[in-house]
Amino acid sequence: MNRLECLRERVDALLLPITDPEERRCAYVHLYGVSQLCVLLAAKRGLATDPAAAAGMLHDLAAYTDADPREHAGRSAAMAAPLLEGLYSPEETEQIVTAIARHSDKQSRHEPPDELLKDADALQHWLYNPSAQLSPHAAARCRATLRELGLPTDEAE
Repeated sequence: MNRLECLRERVDALLLPITDPEERRCAYVHLYGVSQLCVLLAAKRGLATDPAAAAGMLHDLAAYTDADPREHAGRSAAMAAPLLEGLYSPEETEQIVTAIARHSDKQSRHEPPDELLKDADALQHWLYNPSAQLSPHAAARCRATLRELGLPTDEAE
């Protein structure tokens, strides 16, 4: 089994005990969805796909396992490091953890892997429910990412 599948097993073990079926469904859909969008955007942008997928799998983990979205980026980053241990190099782990810690700061610009996670997160929220209201910064990221992919942006307003 490859390292991404090993990581997914570790994440699944943390999500499975979520007792509310709606919350558990949201966790799986969002984390797996962001992970897949990270792969797509990494391939488009010439970045490493596997670490990008790992960042997507872990970016909101604390919000779901603790049922508390407040300050979840930092808590998810802290949860990520031990889950990555033995699977990813120290350099990859640092990159993944940093992207997770920064992913909620949609208005600032950081390193390419950080921006990729922010864009994938915003895009997954829109794809899940195009009628839902995104924050202005997330909506702008979503529109820019759709343009980057050559897709119309009219509905992402």
